[in-house]
Amino acid sequence: MSEQVIDSLVANEFTVAVDGTDVNGIFRVSGLALFKTAVDTPLIITKMVQRGPNLPFNQWLRDTVAAVGKVPTRTVTVTAVDDGVAVRRWTFNEAHIQAVTYSDLDSASVEMVEERVAIHYASVAHDWLTE
Repeated sequence: MSEQVIDSLVANEFTVAVDGTDVNGIFRVSGLALFKTAVDTPLIITKMVQRGPNLPFNQWLRDTVAAVGKVPTRTVTVTAVDDGVAVRRWTFNEAHIQAVTYSDLDSASVEMVEERVAIHYASVAHDWLTE
């Protein structure tokens, strides 16, 4: 008789990429979906505020602010990782930034300022990467 093994993901192992470039400084991702319905719930990426103007998110933000007419889109990939092995992947196609908000600035706090990026997308693809 074989023993049944229950395997589950740990929520703190994941990667995020924008147009194939890995992004560092991501604290949290919410709004993951297996498929897209008529309800347009955004993907929310919470990240540290970073200085480099050419980092993937900063460049996307700059392009969005400067856009006249059609907003710039990117492909955003979120990969769940388990013990260093990629196990599930969500690919958000034709993603565009809808809003950016920040955590409170507080002189009594030692926490990093969070940048919350609300992203809408045309479609999502989901892949199981392991059997």
